[in-house]
Amino acid sequence: MTNNDVLKKLRVALRLRDDDIIEILQLVDFKISKSELGALFRNEDHPNYRECGDQILRNFLNGLVLHLRGTKENPLIPGEVLLKAKPKSKAQTVQPRTKINPKKQSDLSYVKYKNKKKS
Repeated sequence: MTNNDVLKKLRVALRLRDDDIIEILQLVDFKISKSELGALFRNEDHPNYRECGDQILRNFLNGLVLHLRGTKENPLIPGEVLLKAKPKSKAQTVQPRTKINPKKQSDLSYVKYKNKKKS
């Protein structure tokens, strides 16, 4: 397993976005641009793929510790930090199921599509 795989798996498991990862790296004074970070998450066969070095992964893990636990002066509880991260997209929130009214289904009128090929 490569450093890129570890970084990808942590990103998914913790529901981190690019901005979150950049902020975590800034906690340990490591600066990386969004495009450099995007290159780490690309497929290996992509021309702009970049291997994640040990230094980047080490700084990310150290920053993640500070992000989740805080500092000695200002300690945090990791569970609370993770609970504060709210779902950012509608796909992650659960919508209650509702029954479809059969009357509403019959109210649909025929719509002629403009892009449909003529036979």
